[in-house]
Amino acid sequence: MAQADSSAFKTELAELIPHLRAFARSLCHNAAEADDLAQEALVKAWRARESYTPGTNLKAWVFMILRNHFYSERRKAWRKNEVSTEKDIERPGPATAAQDASVQLEEVRQALDSLSEEQREALILVGAGGFSYEEAAEICGCAVGTIKSRVSRARANLLELLERKQLKNKTPHTSSVIDTLMQEAATRAGEREPK
Repeated sequence: MAQADSSAFKTELAELIPHLRAFARSLCHNAAEADDLAQEALVKAWRARESYTPGTNLKAWVFMILRNHFYSERRKAWRKNEVSTEKDIERPGPATAAQDASVQLEEVRQALDSLSEEQREALILVGAGGFSYEEAAEICGCAVGTIKSRVSRARANLLELLERKQLKNKTPHTSSVIDTLMQEAATRAGEREPK
């Protein structure tokens, strides 16, 4: 790769850092681990830059590297019997009434965390990551129909979880949060607004 190409590649990689960190956080639920995962993906992408085909989707390529590294490390940890469970993950305590917006955001995050990994990953890629169904399918290594199904089920499950939480907490704003989230996800996915 020529010097100018390396410089452009480096710049494009740097622009992906916030997106990589967000995706990594959705996978491992821990900010420090997510940063390490994103950093490792960047290092691997840099080392493999000669295998990248210019003009193709760099974001999808690097996301696939991150995802593959995450699952490889997870398999290694599982073999060593070091896999943590959701119960082991520390969560912040309940918020006060003055932090209503933070509470709503935390509820959405908890609802996202309670989705299956496959559903959460698909929804994050398509809804928040801005990937097309085809790109998300390539990243996840599955069929486009599978991604569409996972996103659809994730949206339905997320809505159900947040509505249950709203009834439990009698929080009037939760449905507006999920409506906004679903509209944004649908807009990014190029679909019509959910009914």
